[in-house]
Parts: sequence; structure tokens; C-alpha cells
Amino acid sequence: MKWLLTWSAHIDRLSEWLGRIIQWLVMAAVVISAGNAIVRKAFSMSSNSLLEIQWYLFAAVFMLGAGYVLHRNEHVRIDFVSARLSPRVNAVIDIAGLLLCVVPFCLLLIYLSWPLAVQAWVSGEMSQNAGGLVRWPIYALMPVGFGLLLLQVLSELVKRVAFLTGHRDAPTSEPAKPQGEDEGLAAPR
Repeated sequence: MKWLLTWSAHIDRLSEWLGRIIQWLVMAAVVISAGNAIVRKAFSMSSNSLLEIQWYLFAAVFMLGAGYVLHRNEHVRIDFVSARLSPRVNAVIDIAGLLLCVVPFCLLLIYLSWPLAVQAWVSGEMSQNAGGLVRWPIYALMPVGFGLLLLQVLSELVKRVAFLTGHRDAPTSEPAKPQGEDEGLAAPR
């Protein structure tokens, strides 16, 4: 179990690193979007490539960030139910959900999206818009993003099983904060 936990820690570090990169992608999307809007309003000019790069950055944030969100335990869950259950029961529910839903979903989407990315690469597919961008990078985000999510799912499975078998004190790396308990937003005590 120790080597699995070490492997899990490496995946978690990868997700954290990607999370920091994604912050910069968000900043780039905001700057490009604002610049494009200013140029469009001030000079009545626009660029399809700038518009498309915004879409690409937006897609990259969501596709590459899914594993990071899972690692940080910030994904959607039914808190009013899970808050009433013990950590052990929540870990069992997480394992079942990850194995029965998320793993097959990731595998299916990797399987379906990989040929699209390869075909776009081979054909040199371009946007139909004048001045548009090549399409393969956006298609490649799908199998890469779901692959990264699948890696993080495997890491989370290792942590949940380690918790249930007594090899870890907590089922997750980052416990979810109760609503309103974000940094700087905590209610005064």
C-alpha cells in the first residue's frame, strides 16, 4: 500500500501543478477577452483567431482542471446528505461512484475523443471562420483532460481504500470546506 500512496502523491502533485498553470490560463483568457472587446469597441475591429483562442483557453481550463478539482475535493456532491454520514460511509460511496460512474465515463470519452484529435491532426483541420485556428489542439484537450481526470480518480481511489484499511487518517488530501468557509470569508466567531 505504501508504494500506491507514493504513486498517489505524485499524481496529486501533478494535479496541483496543473492547477497553478490553469490559474494563468484564466488570466490569459481574461486579458485576451478584454483586449478583444476594447479593440472591437474602440476601433471597430475584431479577430476570429482572438475569439477562438478565448474559447480554447476556456476549454483548457475546464478540461485540464477537472482532476485538480477532484483532488481538492471541490467537486459537486450532495453536502446535506454526505455531512450526515460518517467518513467511512462517505469513502465507500466515493469508491462506488468513482468506479461505477467516473472511471467508465473517462474511459469512454478517451476512447471516443482520441480518434477525433488524431483525425484533426492528420487532416490539418482548420476553423471554418476566416483567420480561424487549427482544430487539433482543442480536440486533443478532450482525451488529455479525461486522461488526467482518470489519473486523479485512481489516486483518489487509492486514498479512499488506504483510509478504509487504516493506512491513512483521512480519505482525501483536501477536506471540503463548509459553505462560506473559504479563505477570508469565514463568519466571525
